[in-house]
Amino acid sequence: MEDQIVRMICRVIVPFIQIYGMFIIIFGHLSPGGGFAGGAIAGASMVLFALSFNLQAGSKKISEESASLLESGGALVFVLAGVVALVLGANYLTNLEAGFPAGTPGRLFSAGVIPVITLGLGLKVTSSIVTLFYHLIGGEEEEH
Repeated sequence: MEDQIVRMICRVIVPFIQIYGMFIIIFGHLSPGGGFAGGAIAGASMVLFALSFNLQAGSKKISEESASLLESGGALVFVLAGVVALVLGANYLTNLEAGFPAGTPGRLFSAGVIPVITLGLGLKVTSSIVTLFYHLIGGEEEEH
């Protein structure tokens, strides 16, 4: 009986937690938060889902291989943002000096390359939490 209540609440609340995590990532350059905080929130929601149901149900939503691929993709976005600055003749991860458009301050598309870096960091943190969870829970299953 308790499992049904936990699962029902989880089904309702997890999408809102994930939307909130994505909001924190996307608006991280305008307000407190950013890639790490939003990624931790989104990753924790995926762990909550897997704990509420079971590992197989959680793996159907995002598999360990998909999480590992997203983790690499997030790191790649971060690195490429820095390499683009190098190609443009500036220092690694230089923002406005490299020629990235600043946009209008206070708008979503402002701050040059910082939103891109924040998005890459958010993907990396989210998938790292999920990958860590799968490795920890997988290690526990192998012992039994």
